[in-house]
Amino acid sequence: MKWSIRIGKLFGIPVYIHLTFLLLLVWVGVLNWRDGHSLHAAVEGVLFIVTIFACVVLHELGHALTARKYGISTRDITLLPIGGVARLDRMPDDPRQELWVALAGPAVNVLIAATLFVVSQLVSSVLSFDQLGVAGGSFLSRVIFVNLFLVAFNLLPAFPMDGGRVLRALLATRMEYTRATHLAAIVGQSMALLFGFVGLFVNPMLIFIALFVWIGAAQEASMVQMRYSLSGIPVSRAMVTEFRTLAPSDTLDDAVKLTLAGTQRDFPVVEEGRVVGVLRQSEMLRTLARGGSSVRVTDVMERDFQVVEASEMLDSAFRRLTERRCNTAPVSSQGRLVGIVTMDNIGEFLAIQGALDRTRQGRPAAHARADAGGAEHSTRPR
Repeated sequence: MKWSIRIGKLFGIPVYIHLTFLLLLVWVGVLNWRDGHSLHAAVEGVLFIVTIFACVVLHELGHALTARKYGISTRDITLLPIGGVARLDRMPDDPRQELWVALAGPAVNVLIAATLFVVSQLVSSVLSFDQLGVAGGSFLSRVIFVNLFLVAFNLLPAFPMDGGRVLRALLATRMEYTRATHLAAIVGQSMALLFGFVGLFVNPMLIFIALFVWIGAAQEASMVQMRYSLSGIPVSRAMVTEFRTLAPSDTLDDAVKLTLAGTQRDFPVVEEGRVVGVLRQSEMLRTLARGGSSVRVTDVMERDFQVVEASEMLDSAFRRLTERRCNTAPVSSQGRLVGIVTMDNIGEFLAIQGALDRTRQGRPAAHARADAGGAEHSTRPR
């Protein structure tokens, strides 16, 4: 994620902090300084926020380690002012596995709260539930309260919160996955409307949460619907067969000429009939900006790239491109380069298929009119 700096690794998973999070720490420090008129108050306020976000990292780590148990890796964990994000390569296909992955995060917060509650009984006076709160009470009681709040908030049945995935997983045990996602998204967007309405009269922050939930639910439903639409369709039906390639010895000036001569953005780099790399437009532009038009392609090309088989299904290719954040992948058949597949032409393929589907859905009415004139037609059910 842009504007993020790496602060370490946990169980082999890189952990990043977004630069805007540092602004949050400054803001909290200033507020506590103003209210308490002391350095101690400012430091305690910042330390409280850091402690809460350490709990958030453990929450995301719960998701990541549970996903790892099912063979799913996590690219990284990023801390944002609004919380944490663990970027899993994918969600499990088995609803029961998705359920456990979704519940793992809140379970970590429950464990943290329970552990701190026991500690509070051992090292201080008895802590009762009416002492829990974020505005008052001891440092420990406030941390316990926030962890319990994170559990309740994350289990709201709305994407992109964990509760939305829990709801989808439970529904998917009884119905088709796409239908389950659609229903879970509707529930989430209904909650977003409720949050937005209440926020108009109670707290404007609820309006921000409503927007966050609405967009998250729409994106999740759209992504699942796209994967469903691509399933069962081989890459060969959507790949680009008219494309240009580069040689490792070519220069970026040669790549610029090919780019301007057509619409292709990324180029397979071929040596002796074998794909040895991919020149990404983004890397080409970065090098050109440094005055590197004479740089050879071999010095700029990406060597760790995805290769898709022509017989592979489009949904699998789409998932791999998404996971690797690639726009283009070479397509091979029996070891020979036969095309390229891009995110753009996958989108175009979906648009064309959608138009054709709407045309086919309109055929029965036309056939009915023809039947009234005496002609006999047969329609194939879809």
